[in-house]
Amino acid sequence: MTLAFVTTSYPFGTPGQEAAGSFVEDFALELSKSTPVVVVAPALTAGIETLGELSVVRFAVPRLPLSLLDARNPAHFPAIVRTLKAGQRAVEEVVAERAVRRLLAFWALPSGYWALRAARKRGIPFSTWALGSDIWTLGRIPVVRGILRKVLREAEHCFADGIGLCGDVQRISGRECRFLPSCRRLEAPRQRPLSSNPPYRLAFIGRWHRNKGADLLLDALERLTDEDWCRIECVRIAGGGPLERLVLQRAARLVSAGRPVQMLGFVDRRAAAQLLDWTDYVLIPSRLESIPLIFSDAMQAHRPVICTPAGDLPSLLDQYRVGVLAPEVDMNAFVAALRSGLSLNPTSFGSEFERACGDFDVSVRVHRLLSWLDEAPSPS
Repeated sequence: MTLAFVTTSYPFGTPGQEAAGSFVEDFALELSKSTPVVVVAPALTAGIETLGELSVVRFAVPRLPLSLLDARNPAHFPAIVRTLKAGQRAVEEVVAERAVRRLLAFWALPSGYWALRAARKRGIPFSTWALGSDIWTLGRIPVVRGILRKVLREAEHCFADGIGLCGDVQRISGRECRFLPSCRRLEAPRQRPLSSNPPYRLAFIGRWHRNKGADLLLDALERLTDEDWCRIECVRIAGGGPLERLVLQRAARLVSAGRPVQMLGFVDRRAAAQLLDWTDYVLIPSRLESIPLIFSDAMQAHRPVICTPAGDLPSLLDQYRVGVLAPEVDMNAFVAALRSGLSLNPTSFGSEFERACGDFDVSVRVHRLLSWLDEAPSPS
């Protein structure tokens, strides 16, 4: 069986900008140990890369990352149209030329739509793996919601990277959706033990986007008192995205006030692993989330989190007890969570990490995915 991954996000260009695509690469590499895999993904220039049983076919698009294209913004229409046409053409060509027997779309839109059309032409099955942005953002646009429902209903299997998100997929599609969390392999081993006494090191790694709460984090840091900051050695903020100007301005304001804040920009997975090894707490101030990839990264690095109650984070912290949960998704609540974390010993969470790490292991999840794909289609 040749399996084709259809995705809008896969590592290419500036490290860290691929967002969820970093874990798609790990899944593709792991799956290629069992079966030939071809990945169809966007890039600024077309090309083909091959590594053993894994091939990556790049189709050219006008701009990256595609996650920043907004279907509600008329100025983005030309780039969206060109991207949709290029992606559909590339998927159909790969399916025809490489004897693909099954497609797996990352994510429901537009990848799932490309996979659906190619699957119809060749008479082969396709499955989808939904992200929160598919359901909570694109799913709110009336015409797009109808296309989304069609993709989900016609898929052989539906997966989603959040527990609550599975329920939302089921409500839209009227069919079963299985929970399959995103996770990736870190490239550096744990070396530095957690600090047992203040001052502590804090780190944020993620897109500077409203959904990820980069602005909420900076609001919270500005509200911390001199006494709070005496318990902080440094806060490092890594990433980039649409809130870059605001984030850099607000961070500069903190630095000018004498606060130990450092900005790192985008980081690749090795740099992310090094930053996780450096920190004592991972900050997750998300407003809208299913299960953020940085959560599984933190579990692998054995680093506790300080987070908002977005998406599945409350149930995860209830299950694993690996950090501090804010009572609400707002700035004051996150300030309270920060103060709570700073008053605790980060090493006190240690006993829970091994169990959490095992549940977010790439090999385990890939073997689970293969077993599900081999099952009979779920009912629609």
